[in-house]
Amino acid sequence: MQFFVDTADVSEIKTLAETGMLDGVTTNPSLIKKAGRPMAEVIGEICHMVDGPVSAEVTAIEKDQMIAEGRKLAEIAPNVAIKLPLTWDGLKACRALTADGHMVNVTLCFSSAQALLAAKAGATFISPFIGRLDDMGLDGMKLIEEIRAIYDNYEDLSTEILAASIRTTNHVQQAAIAGADVATIPPAILSKLIHHPLTDKGLEQFLADWKATGQSIL
Repeated sequence: MQFFVDTADVSEIKTLAETGMLDGVTTNPSLIKKAGRPMAEVIGEICHMVDGPVSAEVTAIEKDQMIAEGRKLAEIAPNVAIKLPLTWDGLKACRALTADGHMVNVTLCFSSAQALLAAKAGATFISPFIGRLDDMGLDGMKLIEEIRAIYDNYEDLSTEILAASIRTTNHVQQAAIAGADVATIPPAILSKLIHHPLTDKGLEQFLADWKATGQSIL
């Protein structure tokens, strides 16, 4: 499973990239707003820091304008993935932009039928929002399972499942079990993946026992 981080904060991205665990980045207009800087400047800096896909979202809702914005965003760096909403215009734009050779991330997916349409439109990534479904009392992880089953039924569908709207470390674990290709994770959740109380307790015991031996490796 690939790990993307869901943020436009370049300082957070730099810290996480140093772990060697970061495969890409996703952004959206809300995250760009928080960054407080011009979008092209932020995306360009992130693309410099990360070799993998960096999702940059269009703001248009009409096909031709989406295509124009997508092509403009793709000029920022070769690893930009153009992010499009899951609408008919978005899918038409997806087909045009993938035909140009660009990566496309189709976002705001809430059903397996939508995911099938995105795959048929040639999307590089489909982003099902599992946390938002959970918020409505539905089972977001079941959506990942359904999309995985559908995509696996058809060898010609190459779209990768990018689990989005992740709220907990359990979401990451469950998405991996369900077969998601990618999880895009908020920095705070990604940082928590390393922690377990038994790991901390075990290390504390090992260090205490080693100190009691009076030895030194160096």
